Amino acid sequence: MDDKPTTPAPKGTPGDKRSWHLYVIECKGDRLYTGITTDVEARFSAHKEGKGAKFTKAFPPNRMIFTAQFENRQTASKAEYDFKKLSAAEKRRFISHQTSKEIL
Repeated sequence: MDDKPTTPAPKGTPGDKRSWHLYVIECKGDRLYTGITTDVEARFSAHKEGKGAKFTKAFPPNRMIFTAQFENRQTASKAEYDFKKLSAAEKRRFISHQTSKEIL
């Protein structure tokens, strides 16, 4: 029997088993911000506090309008890349078909 304590893999390494999330925030001026994270609530809070991204400093977040969970960073990054290719109208249409409630 192995009595050694197991330590979690460092963030972002192949052994890191946390799920990743694509998220979309509606910001000031009806603008949309899209990103990925392992902790949606913490990331939204960071954006609200002006510690997130340059975009959300210029256009403060109003509310989280969409999240989707992914198995790993690679698939979340691919989804983010594809989602960012859409126009704002296409993003809103997609979100409206996925959910009808505010996330946070």
